[in-house]
Amino acid sequence: MRDYFNILSCSFIVQLGVTFSPNIVQQAQISTSGVLGDFVIRYDVQRDTGIGDIQVLNGHFVHYFAPKDLPVVPKNVVFVIDSSASMLGKKMRQTKDALFTILRDLRPADHFNFISFSNRIKVWQPNALVPATPLNVRDAKKFIYTLIPNGGTNIDGAIQTGSALLRDYLSDPNTGTNSVSLIIFLTDGRPTIGETQSASILGNTRSAVQEKFCIFTIGIGNDVDYRLLERMALENCGMTRRISEEADASAMLKGFYNEIGTPLLSDIRVNYTQNSVGYVTQSLFTNYFNGSEIVVAGKLTDRSAESLHVQVTASNNERLITMETDVPLRPKAVGSGVTQGLGSSLGSVAADFVRRVWGFLSVKEGLRARLRSRSSREREEQTQQATNLSLTFHFLTPLTHMVLDHRAVSLTEPVIQPVSFDQPGFPLKTDGDPHFVVEFPLSKLTVCFNINGEPGDVLRLVSDHQYSGVTVNGRLIGAPAPPGSHKKQRTYFSSVAVVMDRPRRTYIEVTPTKVILDGRDRIVLPCHATAAVEGDRLSVAVVGGANVTVTVGGNISFVILLHRYKSPSLYQRDHLGFYIGNSAGLSPRCHGLLGQFLHEEVGVAPLPAPGDAGDLNPSAFLKVKERSVPVVRKSRRIYDGKQNVDCWFARNNAEKLIDGRYEDYVTAQLFDTGNTNNA
Repeated sequence: MRDYFNILSCSFIVQLGVTFSPNIVQQAQISTSGVLGDFVIRYDVQRDTGIGDIQVLNGHFVHYFAPKDLPVVPKNVVFVIDSSASMLGKKMRQTKDALFTILRDLRPADHFNFISFSNRIKVWQPNALVPATPLNVRDAKKFIYTLIPNGGTNIDGAIQTGSALLRDYLSDPNTGTNSVSLIIFLTDGRPTIGETQSASILGNTRSAVQEKFCIFTIGIGNDVDYRLLERMALENCGMTRRISEEADASAMLKGFYNEIGTPLLSDIRVNYTQNSVGYVTQSLFTNYFNGSEIVVAGKLTDRSAESLHVQVTASNNERLITMETDVPLRPKAVGSGVTQGLGSSLGSVAADFVRRVWGFLSVKEGLRARLRSRSSREREEQTQQATNLSLTFHFLTPLTHMVLDHRAVSLTEPVIQPVSFDQPGFPLKTDGDPHFVVEFPLSKLTVCFNINGEPGDVLRLVSDHQYSGVTVNGRLIGAPAPPGSHKKQRTYFSSVAVVMDRPRRTYIEVTPTKVILDGRDRIVLPCHATAAVEGDRLSVAVVGGANVTVTVGGNISFVILLHRYKSPSLYQRDHLGFYIGNSAGLSPRCHGLLGQFLHEEVGVAPLPAPGDAGDLNPSAFLKVKERSVPVVRKSRRIYDGKQNVDCWFARNNAEKLIDGRYEDYVTAQLFDTGNTNNA
């Protein structure tokens, strides 16, 4: 991945380059979920006036409003936390950790309460929101600490209880009006108790909220009805946040609270000169939080106007704030805080950026309106509008898709980056017709060899069952060799089995189409979908259509690449590639076609005098286990031909390189754990 970012700073451009290009297997080592991480750019814009920064270009304008140094508005917050059985373990532990931190961040002027829900709904302080005093914070921590996950998920009942609690508090004459009120709702599941229909839950929520406060929703894991949470937040002036199963929920919960934990303004209205602008994006906002930014864009309808009058009104601590200015629209009159154009330094790439910002905001609003729509006709209209704008501006959205124009694709050979010998990666691997590539980190050497097996043979790849209890076997499948090949047939691995003998016998069988986990329970996972299963000492993670990672005890991992063809030719077979990702838990006595090299050192000896080589044109001799193996320098393609690796190639079915002969590594069946003759 290579991206370049143009950063506008005053009147000059800074270009940054970021290169990130791990190979396929290194990607699996970084993450078993297929998501390698988030690339986040944090930025701010220089604001010379309190009303914000207004940029005008080619008949469009964009207004960035993010005031600073304002008094913090107190907040009234009700935390509604899922404590159903599905929250047991890591989710609840991380949620509690985040809530403890959030409690410490509450300000003395804030008022709060907690509700937990499962089959039962428990309110920490019935009928009241309490101030964030040290004593109340301490008691709230005790309530959180005692939460024990059990039962089902009553989402509707929890929202109704939280809304009634906040609504009653706001209706109390003793409650001040200078505050921002919100519900923070967290769940990891779908409604299973009480009202379970999404439409009814949303209707009940609107009736309970009565536009008096906002609901912010958080969904954890893969079993959440995110559409329900997103609509609930959108219809009640809030936001939603998704937290994946593999993410650090504690850190993301803290980050989400930091975004909304410091309200500065409420009831923000942005107005422009009447009859001078049109097609203005959202200009009414319920709240403004510290660190966020309000962005409004629109079209200039009166091209003859000399200036644009901008007015922003908002509330802060019972004070009405009004800010206004006149923005000059003529290039000769460009003033502070207003950008008429960016000059030639940006070139044509950014010449239309203000119009594109307007298009981007309009598409986002269309997608939100589509989600909020309550009739099929309204939904169709919003869908059509958002689709048309997406196509006009070439935005990739849920309503559009990317089309590759093959006429514009170069037909030249792809550039394949060589693998450096000192590049950290997977030391032992077998892929393709089985080509074996062995990297010796201590010796800084890479050795490769072929095994010309017979279709149907099962080969012992890793044998350590007497020590770590782990054995790996692979079954071969055959295919005709292409015309002109020196081989009569090719062989590939059609299935790989990882067998564990302790604490109980468990095996995992991987094929190009499915993964079978057979232990205390039998689980079958399809290879086309991303999924993960965790046990006491064993975990399996599938990245749909790409790879399977098997982890044993946290210190042994195997990565199996999935090679599938949509329309295989006569010479192609769906097959697997096998890689040892982490061998820390395998013993020094580990053996097998790959396992025997885990703890070995090798060296390259110079070529003896001519005529003494004993092999056809060897380049050198490899010294391994007091044996001399004739080798030649070669370049092999790995990762299904996507990368090249330079290596010392041992011919003759790895004779002298491996202990014993090929037949010593052939085992009776795929789940056999008996010793090879050399193990």
